Amino acid sequence: MGDVRKALKEGAMHVGAGGSAGFVEVCIMHPLDLVKTRLQLQQTRVAAASHSDPHYYTGLIDCMKKMYRHEGVTSFWKGIVPPILAETPKRAVKFATFEQYKKLFTFGEAATPLTFSLAGLAAGLTEGLLINPFEVVKVTLQSNKELAKQMPTTWAVTRQIVRDNGMGSKGLFKGLTATFGRNGVFNMVYFGFYHSVKNIVPESKDPILEFSRKFAIGFASGILGSLANIPFDVAKSRIQGPQPTPGIVKYSSTSGTILLVYKEEGFAALYKGLLPKVLRLGPGGAIMLVLYDYVYNLLKVTFD
Repeated sequence: MGDVRKALKEGAMHVGAGGSAGFVEVCIMHPLDLVKTRLQLQQTRVAAASHSDPHYYTGLIDCMKKMYRHEGVTSFWKGIVPPILAETPKRAVKFATFEQYKKLFTFGEAATPLTFSLAGLAAGLTEGLLINPFEVVKVTLQSNKELAKQMPTTWAVTRQIVRDNGMGSKGLFKGLTATFGRNGVFNMVYFGFYHSVKNIVPESKDPILEFSRKFAIGFASGILGSLANIPFDVAKSRIQGPQPTPGIVKYSSTSGTILLVYKEEGFAALYKGLLPKVLRLGPGGAIMLVLYDYVYNLLKVTFD
């Protein structure tokens, strides 16, 4: 009974720390996630066409300028409700399941880089299953280029998706395989690199140096994870977002979407949105991991 209580308390602390870290990260970094999605949804066009379209973006800064001009400052937080609702349980589940998968994949006396990578992959797949419905709603809201005050509510969009396409692979679980690829690959690299390097780089007794150590490793982990998984992210945005021609499904399967984007738009198109993604997940990954460590340690000291 004592072991069960201890395990439940440990799990609750991981959930609390992960949820707190995720909530702070999404509130700060959501505008970059929105810009990333807009760039990924945009098909490559000839330069002449881009000048006549106020919603054609040449890059991060151009997208932010045009969104501010045509949609208002509040547009940068379009689609934030689904992440707010999902992010805290999502991060909590990711960190809590990572700890459990880590025990499962520890084949010797101590965890190895392979352990961290496999546990990260499994945690990412678990996370992907949880968040996919929220992602479908979020991408739908983020793709809407109306003024924020003219947009339908999150609940109205959710009901519309369920009414028109149901709960399955054409509705709230559209693009699930791409979400698995995006989250699984990211977390495999993210956790694998972070914990392996953190164990190599010596800890510092100086609080500022120790904070800097964790922040730098978390920042690098987020960037590497972003570089590894962005083709899946582009595919996910294309599948879950509005199709180029209403009523005709152009993007459906993950592999088919990746191949089609490559064939029609070139290799670089598979890395659309990389800059805002890196700017979000580099610092965002660092913020999240550092906050997670500190909140977890605080809870441990408080409740142990």
